[in-house]
Amino acid sequence: MDIFAKCYEKNLADEIREKDLYPYFRALESRQDREVIMEGKRRIMLGSNNYLGLTTNPEIIEAGVHALEQYGTGCSGSRFLNGTLTMHLEMEAELARFLHKDGVVTFSTGFQSNLGIISAIVGKGDYVICDRENHASIYDGCKLSYGKMVRYRHSDMGHLEKLLQQVPENAGALIVTDGVFSMGGDIANLPEICRLAKQYGARVMVDDAHGLGVIGEGGRGTASHFGLEDEVDIYMGTFSKSLASLGGYMAASARICDYVRHASRPHIFSASIPPANCAVALASLRYIEKHPELVQHLSDLAAYGRKVYKEKGIPIMESTTPIIPIYTYEAMRTLAIQKEIYENGVYVNAVLPPACAPSECLLRTSFMATLTEPLIDEAAEIMAKVICAQV
Repeated sequence: MDIFAKCYEKNLADEIREKDLYPYFRALESRQDREVIMEGKRRIMLGSNNYLGLTTNPEIIEAGVHALEQYGTGCSGSRFLNGTLTMHLEMEAELARFLHKDGVVTFSTGFQSNLGIISAIVGKGDYVICDRENHASIYDGCKLSYGKMVRYRHSDMGHLEKLLQQVPENAGALIVTDGVFSMGGDIANLPEICRLAKQYGARVMVDDAHGLGVIGEGGRGTASHFGLEDEVDIYMGTFSKSLASLGGYMAASARICDYVRHASRPHIFSASIPPANCAVALASLRYIEKHPELVQHLSDLAAYGRKVYKEKGIPIMESTTPIIPIYTYEAMRTLAIQKEIYENGVYVNAVLPPACAPSECLLRTSFMATLTEPLIDEAAEIMAKVICAQV
């Protein structure tokens, strides 16, 4: 059998292309901003993870340009060998201080961070216990480890406890959860997760890719939001969202960080974060520290958006974060609505299986701190007309 045969079988992408509903790989012709030019037309951007709007901040752009001039375009090697810059060490030290942890390890991407952390920590005979709605990178990190992965129903603490009760006494256990869930925008029940972990001798890891810069004191994330910074053993996060760059990190005790540096194959065998990306992430971190009011402003805009959505009859999933999902239910209906909204000047993301159940498809809208109330009003008016017409 030809190994390429699967590539020529008809799939969902072919089907939605035939229906002229294909929503992916649309090209930006401008900066990642609150308003963009995409495929030749102005669109209000409600589908970005640029939560604090820092990708266009002049101060942060200048930091990236300066790093290019000082260090060149790349590091040409892994952190383990020739790829460590003094700026990498500076970034790790400042991020550790910001997150109130002893150490930080950086990775080249957020996805790679979960691969590298979980595969290093979870060994043969260990258990990794995951929320069913965790990010795909967590699932792949579990596959790369030699441990046993088990999943609990989304935010179902009773089910989590039953799984913890089944872990053998001589096995290590790591509970891994998103802090802010990327599709639903809801927040993990971290107080109960930490309580159960303590009761059953497990450790806790929080993927805070969508929590950093969004919730917690000054944007410090989910553990800070609940006052549980000392109870969470590992934070994972990305530079590609609130920090306006590319890369990822693990924050933990210095000893755990040192172990991962020497055991994580994705860390050891990948080129390090390029100078400009590191400089932008560091400048963004410093900017957030100087402007903690940005986090509250983002929260206020999201609250305003939820209010406007409800007033216009847009059916939303309840959340308290800048991620505001809109119920659209069936896949083809979701794609049709997304296309019409896009054609009328608003970009949102269609969420389809496997990111959700087949009958629970969504339009994922996400806000950034640089949005304005008039732009939110304009976008909501467009969305409401399209969605209400589809009922």
